[in-house]
Amino acid sequence: MSHSFDTEVEARGLCTFVDAAPSPFHAVQEVGRLLDAAGFTELAEADAWPTQPGRYFTVRGGSLAAWSTEHADGPATPFRVLGAHTDSPNFRVRPNPDLSRHGWAQLTCEVYGGPLLNSWLDRDLGLSGRVGVRGRDGVETRLVHVDTPILRIPQLAIHFDRTANDALTLNPQTQLVPVWGTGGDVPSMREFLAGELEVDGDDVLAWDLMTHDLTPSTILGVDRSLIAAPRLDNLGTTYCGTRAFVDAVDGDGPSTPHIQVLILFDHEEIGSMTERGGFSSMLPTVMERITRSLGGDRDDYQRALAGTVVASGDMAHATHPNYPQMHEPNHQVAINGGPVLKTNVKGRYATDAVSAGWFRIACDQAGVPMQDFTARGDMPCGSTIGPMTASQLGVTTIDFGAPMLSMHSARELMGAQDPAMYAGALSAFLSPQV
Repeated sequence: MSHSFDTEVEARGLCTFVDAAPSPFHAVQEVGRLLDAAGFTELAEADAWPTQPGRYFTVRGGSLAAWSTEHADGPATPFRVLGAHTDSPNFRVRPNPDLSRHGWAQLTCEVYGGPLLNSWLDRDLGLSGRVGVRGRDGVETRLVHVDTPILRIPQLAIHFDRTANDALTLNPQTQLVPVWGTGGDVPSMREFLAGELEVDGDDVLAWDLMTHDLTPSTILGVDRSLIAAPRLDNLGTTYCGTRAFVDAVDGDGPSTPHIQVLILFDHEEIGSMTERGGFSSMLPTVMERITRSLGGDRDDYQRALAGTVVASGDMAHATHPNYPQMHEPNHQVAINGGPVLKTNVKGRYATDAVSAGWFRIACDQAGVPMQDFTARGDMPCGSTIGPMTASQLGVTTIDFGAPMLSMHSARELMGAQDPAMYAGALSAFLSPQV
């Protein structure tokens, strides 16, 4: 199996995917479409899972788990797990958002995650997410994707703050309230959603709604070597991971039996402590149910975990040309330089010598270069779903990513060659030939 992906196809595919996935709910919907086209069957978590080998996936809100048992060899077959997250920093609409002051109609929002706040100023914004509506059997959910410019956070003119270019400080409660109209004819959020969904206003019960930048994702640069897009952290991994997962499942399988699993978590940007985050029971439950669907018991599951390897994918920091001093001098990371292995001896990343070895083997088998990232010793280090997954399951775990700049900006930057290399390495990880 070659694990070879076309550079142009994957760069354009990533742009298309990101633009279709402004929220975690839309991201799993798009992943579901890719899986459906590859012959996967969607299961509800309440369903009895099939005992015959096959391709399956299940969705929990903005999270998704997919797996193939086609290469399993008994109930104690170990897993190869590829994980990522579907959420990105943005602004979330509050439960009572409607605000009218000084002739402006505004929506009060709450900051989600850790965005670069200034990057959201003076941008045309859309609205997306899910809405809970009254249904015949209780609460039903509907997706909303408003891809027209209806929101904007206007910045204060330089004439009123001559220090803005020296040190801009933004109060998230008072200075980051979007405007979305003027005058007295602006609908309330509930009325607006009722119109979008074609339901009565009283049937709009609640919402999980968020802002998104409307500038389309694009390939740029005089040499067309870059991708500029929103939400690359971490839809870059979500897309490339899904492409790799399908490629690995469609291939000849690993040299030793493995059950291939794709897990995409919501809520990583706020700590993962939710029913569908990385700290939830979702992944352990899915994996144990897979073992049981193969006729195994709790002991078989524990035996399977002993041979399991998890790959935690989250985008990585490339060396910034304007701020090279912010990076560890012996660990420079290049755009279009290949996947990045992340290491931190304080446990902020889960990589160790064994898992690092597996990732290097995967890159070798895919024929792509590998890079190393460690944070400077005098700076804090971020973290991922890797350490929490490792601690919950007690399995060998790798942390890695693809290089990028402007992480957590409303619009981020990565190399146009990296998606294909990223997907190739991940496909090789899921189907090792050793």
